[in-house]
Amino acid sequence: MKRWLPSPLLSAFLLLLWLMLNQSIEPAHLLLGAILAIAVPLLVAPLRPTPVRISRPFTIIRLIIYALIEIFRSCFNVCTLIVFGGGRLNSQFIRIPLDLRDPHGLAVLACIINSTPGTVWVEIIPGSNDLALHVFDLHDAHWWVNMIKTRLEKPLIDIFEQEAP
Repeated sequence: MKRWLPSPLLSAFLLLLWLMLNQSIEPAHLLLGAILAIAVPLLVAPLRPTPVRISRPFTIIRLIIYALIEIFRSCFNVCTLIVFGGGRLNSQFIRIPLDLRDPHGLAVLACIINSTPGTVWVEIIPGSNDLALHVFDLHDAHWWVNMIKTRLEKPLIDIFEQEAP
């Protein structure tokens, strides 16, 4: 089964999407949609080197809620700085040592950081596992390191690097 359908959920969504785009359930559309639903996952399977192993769904929900709160808080702060002028801005780069090694977890962390106004993921510094982060208005580098380590990185380690219970 895995040989012909490496991603059954993706195949089902592709077939459903094909039928929705064509707005009809005719035999020809079903056949062409089924062919695409089987062929596309087979063709892209080699591009995915490691499978994603996700555990702890409540941690995922907590991380999403915290990330949304942080994005809205940061959006308000950056808008206030831009509209009303915050005086002199203290725009700086900081280094954050990361314990997270899973590439999927790092990708999620990058998405959260880059979605938060006022912060930009610059790079993982070569030769170390330190994150170079640019902060629009930095007042306390220790707060940023602590926030990313405890509120973002720790849940991502629990989600992507722990074995399922």
